[in-house]
Amino acid sequence: MSAPVDISYLGPSGTFTEQAVLALVEGQTASTSPAPTVRAALDDVRAGRARSAVVPFENSVEGSVSATLDGLIHGSPLVIVREVEVSVRFAVVARPGAQLSDIKRLATHPHAAAQTRQWIAHHIPLAQVMPEASTAGAAELVAAGQYDAAIASELAGVRHGLVIVADDIADRAGAVTRFVQVQQPGPPEAMTGADNTTLVAYLHENGPGALLEILEQFATRGVDLRRLESRPTGEGLGEYCFAIDADAHIDEPRMAEALTGLHRTSSKVLFLGSYPRADGRVTPAPQGADDASYRAASDWVQSLRGGNG
Repeated sequence: MSAPVDISYLGPSGTFTEQAVLALVEGQTASTSPAPTVRAALDDVRAGRARSAVVPFENSVEGSVSATLDGLIHGSPLVIVREVEVSVRFAVVARPGAQLSDIKRLATHPHAAAQTRQWIAHHIPLAQVMPEASTAGAAELVAAGQYDAAIASELAGVRHGLVIVADDIADRAGAVTRFVQVQQPGPPEAMTGADNTTLVAYLHENGPGALLEILEQFATRGVDLRRLESRPTGEGLGEYCFAIDADAHIDEPRMAEALTGLHRTSSKVLFLGSYPRADGRVTPAPQGADDASYRAASDWVQSLRGGNG
């Protein structure tokens, strides 16, 4: 078996995911390999073909990337070790000489189509939007003559010898996509003070108050939630688990206690990593939930056990 590459990523070359890879390895030397799908990139890590994978996780307009969440939930364990945010700027790219009026078949990724829907309706309303696995893959197929144009990044257009017919076409300016780097499980990186913990909790049953019981594990310990999303378990209609991002690190006593509570009150908990936030945002623990308060409370209980009131 050949030596594993450092990073497998959602390809082909020219995707926004490759831009995320370049941001993560800036100033370093790393071998990379594009994968055809998110699941393929994750499976490269599981099979030992890659040391890590970089995949899209969440978009500021479209929300979470279900393929990534499902790929992490189902399959042997992987953990997130880093994240990076990439500004998403879409362009219509086509073969040299093309005009907007020439576009009849327009290829792109469904997330990109959703983020440019209004622009398409206004400027090329008769164009048929064709879904592809990635924006860069769509650009590659335009270069091969399969489509008239693609909605992709400028980088994808350059890589495939295409020209920009229209630039900066997103319906909402300033869209950002969050990408994560995942590896085989291991000890988490040390706390930075601006950390995130990602996990998935499964309900014991879908009765009244089941979700509240999960939320209480965080609320009573002063842990703020960055994201809470239900995902089907695949075991039947109405069967859901909850993907959670929490503003704390597993080495913080409040987060460790929340995880302990979840383990007691949930049928299953998947720990998907504690890692530094890309934006560096610090979320201070509220009064009574900081490390010093936990230490003082623990010392007090120990004193009671020793017979001191």
